[in-house]
Amino acid sequence: MGSGCLKVTKYFLFLFNLLFLILGAVILGFGIWILADKTSFIAVLQMSSPSLKTAAYVLIGVGALTMLMGFLGCLGAVNEIRCLLGLYFTCLMVILITQVAAGLVIYFQKETLKEELSHIVGSLIENYDPWNNDERNLQDAWDYVQTQITCCGWTGAEDWENNKILINHSMTLYPCSCSNSSKDVQAERRFCNLDVPVNGTATYADWPVHEQGCMDGVEKWLKDNLGVILGVCTGVAVIELLGMILSISLCKNIHSEDYTKVPKS
Repeated sequence: MGSGCLKVTKYFLFLFNLLFLILGAVILGFGIWILADKTSFIAVLQMSSPSLKTAAYVLIGVGALTMLMGFLGCLGAVNEIRCLLGLYFTCLMVILITQVAAGLVIYFQKETLKEELSHIVGSLIENYDPWNNDERNLQDAWDYVQTQITCCGWTGAEDWENNKILINHSMTLYPCSCSNSSKDVQAERRFCNLDVPVNGTATYADWPVHEQGCMDGVEKWLKDNLGVILGVCTGVAVIELLGMILSISLCKNIHSEDYTKVPKS
C-alpha cells in the first residue's frame, strides 16, 4: 500500500472511530435512561422484570467498552500502533458475533418473552391500587402507556376485570387512563365512575374505554417502525465491518512498530 493510501486509511479510520466513540456514548446513555426512566413502558418492565435491569447494566457496560474501543482505535490509527489495531479488530469481531447471537436468541425466544411480558403486566393490573404509594411510579408508568398507545389492558379491557378494587366495586369503576374521553384521561384520578351502572353492577363491555389491548398496540408500533429498527441494526453492523476491514488493512501495512509515537502521560 502506497504512503498516500496508508494516510487516507489512517485518517479515515480515525474519523470512523470518532463516530464509534459517539455511538458508545449513545448506548451508555440508553442504558442509564432505562434505569432512570420512571414514566414509560420501559419503567413497567424495569421495575417488574430483573432481566431488563440486567440488560440495562449490559448496555452500560457495552457502551463504556465501545467508547474505550473508539478511543483505542483513534490512538492506534493516528500513531500507527499495530498491537492496538489488532486488539481493536478482535474486540469488534467479538461484539459483532455477540450482537448476531443476541438477535437470534431474541427472535427464537420471542414467544417466551411475550409470555413473560404478559405475566408481568397481568400481575400489575391485578394488583393496581391508586392508594398504594409504594407502587406509584410503576402505576404512573402503566397509565402513561395506556394513554399514549390508546389501549386498555394487555390483551384488552377484560384484563382489568381481575383487578381486586374493581371487583369490590362490582365493576362500576374503570381505569381513567383507558378512557376514550379526553376529560377522563386528563383527570388526576386513577379510577373513574361509570355514569349509569345497570343494577349496580357492570362489566368491562359497559366501560367507555379503548377496545385495543396494549399488546396489539406495541406490536403495531414495532411493525410500523420495523424498517427503522432493521435499518439501524444493519447500519451498526456495516460500520463495525468497515472498522474491522480498515483496522486489519492498516495493521498489515504498518511494517515497523514505533512505540515512541505513543503519547507519554
